[in-house]
Amino acid sequence: MAKIYYEADAPIGALKGKKVAVIGYGSQGHAHSQNLRDSGIEVAVAELEGTENFKIAQSHGFKPGDIKTAMNGATLIIITLPDEMQGKIYATQIAPNLKAGQTLGFCHGFNIHFKYIVPPKDVNIVMIAPKGPGHLVRSEYEKGGGVPCIVAVEQNATGNAKEIALAWGNGVGGARAGIIETTYKEETETDLFGEQVVLCGGLTALIKAGFETLVNAGYQPEIAYFECMHEVKLIVDLMYQGGMSYMRYSISNTAEYGDLTRGSRIITDQTKAEMKKILAEITSGQFAKEWVAEYQGGMKKFNELYNKDHDCQLEVVGRKLRKMMKWINAKEA
Repeated sequence: MAKIYYEADAPIGALKGKKVAVIGYGSQGHAHSQNLRDSGIEVAVAELEGTENFKIAQSHGFKPGDIKTAMNGATLIIITLPDEMQGKIYATQIAPNLKAGQTLGFCHGFNIHFKYIVPPKDVNIVMIAPKGPGHLVRSEYEKGGGVPCIVAVEQNATGNAKEIALAWGNGVGGARAGIIETTYKEETETDLFGEQVVLCGGLTALIKAGFETLVNAGYQPEIAYFECMHEVKLIVDLMYQGGMSYMRYSISNTAEYGDLTRGSRIITDQTKAEMKKILAEITSGQFAKEWVAEYQGGMKKFNELYNKDHDCQLEVVGRKLRKMMKWINAKEA
């Protein structure tokens, strides 16, 4: 069973009277910065001047500056930049200003696990990864609660790396809900697998395939959209609340029988074999190399695939139908 830490197990004292630097004021950065500050920790924010995130940080009462200034004297340096940007910024702006005994903190293990960032042996490397987006981390903290987090220690140079990490997790509200212990390897590989096979890649491919099957069979695109895209949220919300059992309890007997007898015909042994292949690509580092090369090469394949889906029939029909449903508060990108 996983080890879970709560507030009593994660005293914030390891960071009291100390400075924390947050590099990047994006989705996770803004939440960690504000929650730590509200927990009584001194926080210095580093963000590019003139950017929207710089202005947001100012509006939240911070005085964002450059990375060197933020890092100076910091016990914990939290890097919340996008994965693909971290390696270059670490090499050019973080590494030259890193001091022995400081702690580098990450919210995802990609760059450490695949060695695109290799810090010196005299610093700690830790992780606190909230299992929710930054806006939820912030809003739950403000309500007096918290979002569950996972904690990992990759390098313990000072002997108290875990204490610092747990204090960080407590400071952002995670210890109120529970902080689950893991490793950089486990967090990184399972996170990538979940995104690619289920949450993003698998789900979008399933929705598109279902929609296209109905449309190609002569059904109206609008009806196909409701059945294959719109109602996904209704089902996911039920599973989010109570797992598959609660979802099945809540739907009709007809839908439940169709679920129990037909799902395995969609997710076949061949599908599972492909899942194992994707997992192998992740664990071997093949996917990481592919993604870094794609980013460094100008994102041509990325943009081509994105644009192709952006204007596909499913998306065009969806934009029209979402205008009919004011309660959705549609976010069109």
